[in-house]
Amino acid sequence: MKLSLIIPAYNESEGVHQTSQAVRTLLNYLNKNYDTEVIFVNDGSKDDTAALLTAEFADSPSIRVVSHDVNRGMGAAIRTGFQHAQGDIIVTTDFDGTYPLNTIPQLLARMKVDQADLITASPYHPNGMVEGVPGYRLIFSFGASLLYRLLVSWRIHTWTALYRAYNRRVIDTIQFESNDFLAGTEILVKALQAGFRVTEFPTTLHVRTFGQSSLRIARVTRSHLKYQFRLVIESIFGKPEPKKAVAGGSR
Repeated sequence: MKLSLIIPAYNESEGVHQTSQAVRTLLNYLNKNYDTEVIFVNDGSKDDTAALLTAEFADSPSIRVVSHDVNRGMGAAIRTGFQHAQGDIIVTTDFDGTYPLNTIPQLLARMKVDQADLITASPYHPNGMVEGVPGYRLIFSFGASLLYRLLVSWRIHTWTALYRAYNRRVIDTIQFESNDFLAGTEILVKALQAGFRVTEFPTTLHVRTFGQSSLRIARVTRSHLKYQFRLVIESIFGKPEPKKAVAGGSR
């Protein structure tokens, strides 16, 4: 079975060596059971992230660096990763070590046991944990997840994690619009609405171990509030019909 690992990166030069070592260690384990590829998506970094990654893995044909010419956002980076991924299972995760790469085998094992189409990391699950993350980040993330539990599905505790595994058919079916940090939540919501089996992987969310986060709380909060309002409207009035093309085009 082929496995794709997608890791977005934006101005992560400080942590390239640390993440590269973790990826090599992980691949030594995963390649026993999977034909594994790794796709780093350099999202228009202004530092030398792309050059460092390319040099680090010059001798590893199964590890690629795909670059955006400008910063397009987390959602756009995920979309690019999906477009390049060839795996039957696709894992997305953070560059910064907030979810250790060495937990991916556990994530995949849980996915298999649950027979899940999508499994998401869940620090807010009763069996999950949070260590060292600033309180203001938790208020945003936990608060957003609580609202999605009320609006979409109470059984899913965490809605904002990038760290997930997807069955190929989810990626081939779900279309998402967001280019920013909302994208992961949008995919999760649409997967549930489409009837895919979604489960959680209770795990620990750690504080970032290097570099600085590119997440802008105010901007992302607005995106989530607008999307949540849209979900409320759709639950009351239903989804709008797609616009029909006008024959003949414009003149």
